[in-house]
Amino acid sequence: MVLIQVAPLTRLITDIFRAEGCSDAEAGRIAANLVAANLTGHDSHGVLRTPRYVWLLREGQLRPDRKPEIVIDAGAFVLVDGQHGFGQTIAPLSVELGMRKARDGVAVIAVRNSGHIGRVGDWAEMAAAGGFISVHFVNVAGSQLVAPFGGVARRMSTAPFTVGFPMEGAEPVILDFATSIVAEGKIMVAASGGTPLPPGVLIDRDGSLTNDPLKLYGTAADARNRGPRTGTGAIRAMGEHKGSGLALICELLAGAFTNSGCCGPENRINANGMLSFYINPSALGLAQSMAAEARTYLDWVKSARPAKPDGEVLLPGEPERRRRAQRLAEGIPLPDDGWASLCETARAANIDPMRYRAVSGKLDPFT
Repeated sequence: MVLIQVAPLTRLITDIFRAEGCSDAEAGRIAANLVAANLTGHDSHGVLRTPRYVWLLREGQLRPDRKPEIVIDAGAFVLVDGQHGFGQTIAPLSVELGMRKARDGVAVIAVRNSGHIGRVGDWAEMAAAGGFISVHFVNVAGSQLVAPFGGVARRMSTAPFTVGFPMEGAEPVILDFATSIVAEGKIMVAASGGTPLPPGVLIDRDGSLTNDPLKLYGTAADARNRGPRTGTGAIRAMGEHKGSGLALICELLAGAFTNSGCCGPENRINANGMLSFYINPSALGLAQSMAAEARTYLDWVKSARPAKPDGEVLLPGEPERRRRAQRLAEGIPLPDDGWASLCETARAANIDPMRYRAVSGKLDPFT
């Protein structure tokens, strides 16, 4: 592993996307979002996605600096077309729109044809910071990765589900997870020499369970390319039939309803769809009662005796905040192979990684 500080890593990612044709503002947004995912410990959605983003950009599946188009504006409901722009541009604009539309109560924002929107928890945190409850259903058309419960063939995307609940005077509760048993990015990290996968998270076409990431990607070269997934296996759904059912609903709400497209053979472009609900408790006169009851309940939940003597009951969002503080102080760890791939992507964009030398830890990737 290498350990790199936040500032030079952010500059490197920004410069890569600037060199690939993004404006300074968009390149900065992409870098900030990817690095923020690493800071929270969600390395699956962090800077190791850079080679895949660049690949999609060069393949024409992502387009720089796209302005989202409002297709339907029906008051409390808006349908936005992302024009296959970067999700780090499309998603925050949709959140801003949702909060503006929900100023007097509630709003529903549907997004279609967006590039990968990154860690969805970022957008729930953004809404919570404004005092809004938000619920997000997400899918990826063309991203066939997950086998439904009882099957072995890929029929679903990893279909994230996220809820943000604001807490006046305290940190929000952020529930954010893929409906697959692990996010695809964690398999990508494992294929790049990072943390190994837990046993049995993948299922091969003969029904056998495995944790070999190449069962998804096919070859080490495909894993490094971050584009093809030519392996014979699929990711399993979380929670057996329950997670599989929630993934199905994410596909229907974020894919079919938004007209972004469900995960299927006819949809080859990797486009995110997202259906989001925004609620303004203050406008509805519920903020004070909600905050009081929520604080009482959350304190009671955390008072439960831990299952292990040195354990602790944590609320959704707490592990991410602790990891962020730790990594801001110590740096972001990246697997050797992942770092090498990142440097290779930089050099392909005529960027010399030696310019970003500020690293710490046992290994200096520049020597």
